[in-house]
Amino acid sequence: MDKHDLQDKAKVHKLVKSYGSILNEKLTATEEEQITKFVLAQKIDPSNTFHLIKLWSMFR
Repeated sequence: MDKHDLQDKAKVHKLVKSYGSILNEKLTATEEEQITKFVLAQKIDPSNTFHLIKLWSMFR
């Protein structure tokens, strides 16, 4: 996965659906869309250590 994957709406949406399923969370279509928009808005670069730390702190 690279920065471009985390800025690709279709790929992020697929990840959101997958993680929701893995965590046994039943997300509505609206919730999936909101989470997808949130992730895209973060402009996360997985090769940037600061971004990874920021991401980790948001979800722990």
